[in-house]
Amino acid sequence: MDRVEAAFRAHPRARFLPAQVKWRARHDGPLTIGAGQTSSQPRTVDAMLRLLEVPVGARVLDVGAGSGWSTALLAHLVGPAGQVIGVELIPALTRFGSKNLARTEQPWARIEQVDAETLGWPTEAPYDRILVSAEARRLPKPLIEQLADHGRLVVPVAGTMTVVVRAAGDFTVTEHGPYRFVPLIGS
Repeated sequence: MDRVEAAFRAHPRARFLPAQVKWRARHDGPLTIGAGQTSSQPRTVDAMLRLLEVPVGARVLDVGAGSGWSTALLAHLVGPAGQVIGVELIPALTRFGSKNLARTEQPWARIEQVDAETLGWPTEAPYDRILVSAEARRLPKPLIEQLADHGRLVVPVAGTMTVVVRAAGDFTVTEHGPYRFVPLIGS
């Protein structure tokens, strides 16, 4: 079993869903978590985590933390030597995700409330990895600026999964197929 599979086994999706949709946790499609937001389909989350290539001990930003599932998966991947900061715009989801994340007993991960004017969590940048679970209209410059040297950003942009790698001040951008997400507010 590889590291991503181990993270999925340690943190089943059902533990991060509202009661009314828990029974559909194994469905490989998006599920509503409230406030017009969704828990992404497991196959998509798996693909994004693999594109992100999260090393043990990394500092990771999880944009659009929602239910806390992706934050918990990332926390598992970085381990206690790492740090994961999830950010969420919708207060009810920040509370829901934080409650779910607390049950994972991974104190090196947390979810913070952000406002519509702030994209990411610039006060603690830079990050080795940034995962975005909402679709941007164009590459989000504020997130690219929060990326550490040799860092990776995975973000759906205008319907295409996009990876940005920063090295020595330069950026390499690659595209990895079509995906659909809820919109990234503020992008």
